[in-house]
Amino acid sequence: MSKNILYSGLIAMLVSIMTIGTFKVLDKSENGITIEHVNKTPSSSAVYTLDENDKIVPLDFTKTAEKVIDAVVHIKSTQLSSASQQYGFQEQQIPEPFRHFFRMPQNGTPLQPQARVGTGSGVIVGSDGYIMTNNHVIDNAQDIEVALHDNRTYKAVLIGTDPTTDLALLRIKEENLPTIPFINSDEIKIGEWVMAVGNPYSLNSTITAGIVSAKGRNINILKEKYAVEDFIQTDAAINPGNSGGALVNLDGGLVGINTAIASPTGSYSGYGFAVPANIVIKVMEDLMRYGAVQRGVLGVMIRDLDGNLAKEKQIDLLKGVYIDTLMENSAAEEAGLKPGDVIVKVDNTEINSSPELQGMIARHRPGEKVRVTVNRKGSEKEFDVLLRDSKGGTEIVSKENVEVLKVLGIDLKEVDEGIKVEKIYPGKIGRETQMRDGFIIQEVDGKKIKSKKELIKIFESKKGGVMLSGIYKDIPGEYFYAFGL
Repeated sequence: MSKNILYSGLIAMLVSIMTIGTFKVLDKSENGITIEHVNKTPSSSAVYTLDENDKIVPLDFTKTAEKVIDAVVHIKSTQLSSASQQYGFQEQQIPEPFRHFFRMPQNGTPLQPQARVGTGSGVIVGSDGYIMTNNHVIDNAQDIEVALHDNRTYKAVLIGTDPTTDLALLRIKEENLPTIPFINSDEIKIGEWVMAVGNPYSLNSTITAGIVSAKGRNINILKEKYAVEDFIQTDAAINPGNSGGALVNLDGGLVGINTAIASPTGSYSGYGFAVPANIVIKVMEDLMRYGAVQRGVLGVMIRDLDGNLAKEKQIDLLKGVYIDTLMENSAAEEAGLKPGDVIVKVDNTEINSSPELQGMIARHRPGEKVRVTVNRKGSEKEFDVLLRDSKGGTEIVSKENVEVLKVLGIDLKEVDEGIKVEKIYPGKIGRETQMRDGFIIQEVDGKKIKSKKELIKIFESKKGGVMLSGIYKDIPGEYFYAFGL
């Protein structure tokens, strides 16, 4: 009782002091009401949260914003569509006497390639110019421009892509750039404050705040055969243009790369999704080291275990991943896993859903071992699984990491007819020619080319203009492409 009386007295005294103070502020002088300017409003520190030691600290986004904003970039990707793409045909498929009808639109002006510009965001992950973004931000682009927060702009070279996680690695020619450090995204907690940094609707360097609202989300947005969707869900506002930007915690650590939104309108409706930092690190390291992502697979067909499936299969569990079938000669089959097993752990980490299993396996390369714990007819068993790639191999497969090919933006492969351009990426050839995937180079400046090594050597030593001639397997005739080196 005495404590209540003491608290009541203190509250009454505080109210009295505040009342007196208010009257002083509103005290009339000869010239009217005196107005006081308050330098710091009480609300600026009115919201609090708990730190990792469960101590109450002010919830302040300003310091985090200062840490990360310089390391998030604005990306513009340009796609050039040829006349044939605009009108849905290949000019070479039209008989020669009629081709001139299709080269001229109705106003008599020759058809020119049409440029389509898309925008997105990226995160500087290396002070020497490496930038992570989404694959869909730069997919099929002939030109990529990166603008920093301080408005410096650069042309970017595409180092590599991974459509299965919708990630891509770029590089610009600059040093001493600000970066965002990675955190262990497994440790991020539901309900934890996060901030999304990006360029929605080309509104540069926009920051929004929210919480982690779920983990291990699969929204079936990636259509690749071995797609990995293990998204972190957030209610921080994410809109078109945020793709490839940063999701960070209050310490300024990279939680993930913002990738998608769930919306019936195409604009923010409450939920955004980010690729977890642990997957981003794996993809980034593979693209830097090998030029291609090294993806280990178990070789199983799976389903999430729920109450209905558990009842159907007479399993006394409600969480885990049920193995329906094993692929022939798969890593799982070789290790001893069987259909009907329920995967409950990978490397001592609990597995509750298919996205979590995919995310854990996606961090490993072919030839690496993982410890898989399964529940088999009520008993737990452990298996050491030697992961394989999608073709059943255990070897690391690297793309040729040649600087001149990155600048040109092409992958090459030797074939019987010559040197095939397997894939065209953003680079000089995409910007300056209308070459498409599948072109087979047979001559350079009229000289026959016998090997990929010889062609690369010519590219590295050549200065000025160069003329490539060759064929396409699916289109008759010889084709010529010229560009400068």
